[in-house]
Amino acid sequence: MNRRDFLLTAGACIALPFHGRASEKQPPRRLLAIHVPLGMMPDFFFPKKGERSSPYLDALAPHRSQFTTFAGLSHPGVDGNHHAGQCFLSGARHPGQPTFRNTVSLDQLAAENIGADTRYPSLALSVRKSEQYIDSVAVSRSGVILPAESSAETMYRRLFVAGTPGEKAATMRRIESGGSVLDLLLDKSKRLAKSYDSTDRSRLDQYFQSIRELEGRLQRSIEWENRPKPEVDYPQPKDIADANEVIARSRLMFDLIRLALQTDSTRVVTLTLSTFSVVPHLPGVKSETHSLTHHGNEPEKIAELHKIELAQMTLFGEVLSALQAVQESGGTLLENTQVLYGSCLGNANSHSNHNLPLILAGGGFRHGQHLVFDPLNNTPLANLYVSMLQRLGVETDKFATSTGSLKGLAT
Repeated sequence: MNRRDFLLTAGACIALPFHGRASEKQPPRRLLAIHVPLGMMPDFFFPKKGERSSPYLDALAPHRSQFTTFAGLSHPGVDGNHHAGQCFLSGARHPGQPTFRNTVSLDQLAAENIGADTRYPSLALSVRKSEQYIDSVAVSRSGVILPAESSAETMYRRLFVAGTPGEKAATMRRIESGGSVLDLLLDKSKRLAKSYDSTDRSRLDQYFQSIRELEGRLQRSIEWENRPKPEVDYPQPKDIADANEVIARSRLMFDLIRLALQTDSTRVVTLTLSTFSVVPHLPGVKSETHSLTHHGNEPEKIAELHKIELAQMTLFGEVLSALQAVQESGGTLLENTQVLYGSCLGNANSHSNHNLPLILAGGGFRHGQHLVFDPLNNTPLANLYVSMLQRLGVETDKFATSTGSLKGLAT
């Protein structure tokens, strides 16, 4: 059997896992991770000692029993100011160094375990386009950042619009062509590998792993191409061209995420809410967001930034309400979905990557808490990720820099 026939056969076997009758009655477990690259001002986000709420968390008051906030969590060794954002879900150390190599992210590890039965094992989304993929926190096993889709219109078509016979044929030709290209690249790379030194060989190994991952995606595309897509009572959206309409663009993406999870088109989603280089269309806001995060404690700048961050938090409250409104077996869509909201910037004003602002909602955890850990010697954020993976059914007691699971979340 040649290599391609083996991949096709193996892919078909993997795509049809066995499920017992008991599991058929259980709703799928899901993960939604939302990254806010510029963080949130600590004084408005973190509750004061002995309290559970804050000016920002007040916007989530109707859902207080459905989420937990944390203080004293961060990724050890994840520094480099804004470079840290690419490690939000991976925890890979020292992203600002020239020799940095990222590691698999939380969402991709989850997708390997819970995404096999869906059209898309995972979705990486963003509210703005970036040619450098800096607006994605999804990282493959080979350490490659997966590009994020920022077009709501394109995403809707991928999820819910059936292609014409001609479009399907063209897609199959692209898939087959992609497979042939991968075979050619792999063959040439293997012949060149003998002349590489140890440093180059490490990079080549990463390249080979990326090719194998792409082969897996191509195989899945073949399997799903002729399956019908779900029908939804939601009209095809039009993309909002103005990047400064960041709240409206975010709301559009959140609508599609809810539909994708509700129709079981995917069970793992990442979304980056980037506001770099934009002046959000909000009352009282006239300055670019990134410059406002370096406010230098100037009251006028803090007031503008507060409006932006509060609008984002209010929108997050809408998202929780929308997920809670969807009833399914075993509870609501929110109760069956882990929703992580946070940043790798603890304080954007000082570029601190310490004491990160984090919210975990839904997913079947014990909520209604504010868990406080050592503010100086932070607990690894990866401990929270271990707890999340275990709740998703992943048998693991280690992820990235974790030292165990996180205490206080068990039901």
